[in-house]
Amino acid sequence: MKAYLGVDAGGSKTNAMITDAEGRLLAIGKAGPGNHQIDVEMARTNIHSAVQEALRSAALQVKDVAVAWFGLAGADREADYRILRPIVAELGFAQSEIACDTIIALRAGTTRPYGVVSICGTGTNCAGMNPQGEIFQCGGFGYAYGDFGGGSELSVEAFRSVIRAWEGRIGPTLLTDLVLAKLKYDSVEQLFHHSLDTHMRIPADLAPLVFTAASGGDLIAREILKKQGEELGTSAKAVIQKLGMQNEEFDLVLAGSVLTKGESSFLHPYIAEQVAQVAKGCQLKILGIEPVIGAVYLAMERDGIIPTDAIYANITHVSHV
Repeated sequence: MKAYLGVDAGGSKTNAMITDAEGRLLAIGKAGPGNHQIDVEMARTNIHSAVQEALRSAALQVKDVAVAWFGLAGADREADYRILRPIVAELGFAQSEIACDTIIALRAGTTRPYGVVSICGTGTNCAGMNPQGEIFQCGGFGYAYGDFGGGSELSVEAFRSVIRAWEGRIGPTLLTDLVLAKLKYDSVEQLFHHSLDTHMRIPADLAPLVFTAASGGDLIAREILKKQGEELGTSAKAVIQKLGMQNEEFDLVLAGSVLTKGESSFLHPYIAEQVAQVAKGCQLKILGIEPVIGAVYLAMERDGIIPTDAIYANITHVSHV
């Protein structure tokens, strides 16, 4: 029996999944954070632990795995791969592949072996794979390197809008009462001075308040989300053009809490508007399953298996990892 291993190692957890060639689940392994940019030894320990747990649970050995595919957070540049290749090689698989975790999220969200993914969670990232297997990533390195948004920056936008409204630089906003209540201040003046006096870091969990205010009709909050949507669409458009996918039919997979948990009408239309300028055959699709499943699909395809409807049904039947 051939087995296929997929691994998703991120900033908070590592998941490993093993299936057979029909997509039937054989085992799952779990461990802590697997992002080497946080700590290399921690990443090595957790990636190895999750894989070994899955192998033990399936009663398999390394030699039983036809292909292992690793979707690793922080696998962005050659400098990262020089660190990650030895970590994966130490496991001893005959065939293994490494890609950024954006690629497995992309593959999990579409039934095609190519497409584009836009991720907006704590930060933002965008990547794509064309029918020829070429990969291009746009963003993921923060505001100074061209990005805008994600939960952390939307929180900053919420905070600064409250200050700007208090000072009279912009009109009143529903964000004022929402932020004061969330941070437990009686007034913006108190918030302003205490934040400066204590060098307070703006909490990263204010982003949902932007959606709350927008749902209440707040124009300032809606403008923030419009900008976020346009920026995500601009990144996706760049990926499409770099990979020459303008005339293809493909899915733009939307992943990350800001895109999947927030009210879609405040972001998705602006993303769609941007990508429609260059690719009429692009359809938005929200990721609804665990990204590690995409790593399993990629492992299968690396071994020449084209996933069938039955395989998709077997794997996606696994609701939680």
